[in-house]
Amino acid sequence: MAYIKRDIEGKILALSKEYACILVTGPRQVGKTTVLRQLMDNDREYVTLDDMEERRLAKRDPAMFLQMHSTPIMIDEVQYAPELFSYIKIEIDKGAVPGTYWLTGSQAFKLMGLAQESLAGRVAILHMSSLSQHEIYGSGKCTPFTLELDTLKAREKTNAPADIAEIYKRIWNGFMPGLASGKFSDRDVFYSSYLQTYIDRDVKEQVQLADPLLFSDFVRAAACRAGQMLNVHDIAQDVGVSDDTAKRWLQVLEKSDVIFFLRPYSNNLLKRTVKTPKMYFFDTGLVAYLTRYSSPEILANGAMNGAILENFVVSELLKSYNNNAKDCLLWYYRDSNSNEIDMVIESDGMLHPLEIKRSVNPGSELISAFNLLNKASVPRGNGAILCMRPKLSAINSENYIVPIWMI
Repeated sequence: MAYIKRDIEGKILALSKEYACILVTGPRQVGKTTVLRQLMDNDREYVTLDDMEERRLAKRDPAMFLQMHSTPIMIDEVQYAPELFSYIKIEIDKGAVPGTYWLTGSQAFKLMGLAQESLAGRVAILHMSSLSQHEIYGSGKCTPFTLELDTLKAREKTNAPADIAEIYKRIWNGFMPGLASGKFSDRDVFYSSYLQTYIDRDVKEQVQLADPLLFSDFVRAAACRAGQMLNVHDIAQDVGVSDDTAKRWLQVLEKSDVIFFLRPYSNNLLKRTVKTPKMYFFDTGLVAYLTRYSSPEILANGAMNGAILENFVVSELLKSYNNNAKDCLLWYYRDSNSNEIDMVIESDGMLHPLEIKRSVNPGSELISAFNLLNKASVPRGNGAILCMRPKLSAINSENYIVPIWMI
């Protein structure tokens, strides 16, 4: 089994020289523990709260738990004992040196809230997703995706080229480290086990489930609508639950980093924009598994080929920011006349429109929708069509044609 170097490693080490506490959050099995254990030296003690005795002590007597273990320390699955945060704060205020505490945990929303409340100004919080295509197939340094021409040219040298068949193979295989590293070889068994473990260990902690299989059906119904505007009622009807239940279950999926939402861009000068978010999954392999596509070739020619490609592009773009510990102001645009722009990035005081197309040779008419942003209060910057073109190109000096493998 080969270790896959993570783009976020540099940030972890750099921030460990400045902050006494580092918290790495993210969904189950994306490699949080693996990367930190790869980076830690022999002086750092490792404790996991999967160990029930350690968890019991951490919850009942967090002060004693910290006394029992030497520092520097890595505490894995810290979400099981949030009581530790207040006591870690006390130790930091006593003078704990940078890098003393490394913490990992899933349930990112809850963890981040607790950590920010208890450790405000004392903790650096990093979000880790599943592997990016750069981490698996590329090389060199990863930078956040931007539409600066020099940066785009640099990405051509660090990312691995891929044609349409290869892109759908990447999408279908997914980006979970257990599969990409070769630890597990049977993709279907892996995702089946992943879903079962997720429901048993994460979902049941947050909601009462009379029938776990019903929640599994719910996740599948959501996956069928990946890359689309959210319609809670349709998902609820598919599995026979109420709209309120569907809303609560979607919140669970979002809080545990299985899905995320892209909000519509709007401001007071764009009065006819829609209010409904679009839903995406962090891992496209899970979507392909849940929607029962048995091969990359069938997926590439199936009804979901456009939606899952969009899901892939949006998630990869966000990973490029997460892996550099940067926030990404990302939306989509759609108005009441059904005019739409797939993505809008706000950066350095400008709006950058992006259109996603499966075509190798997209037409220049695709950028006409970008003019919709001219009425916004924020000025419009460079735009791009993200597509299957093998090489970086341009429509004009303000609009590029960017291969999807470069994200």
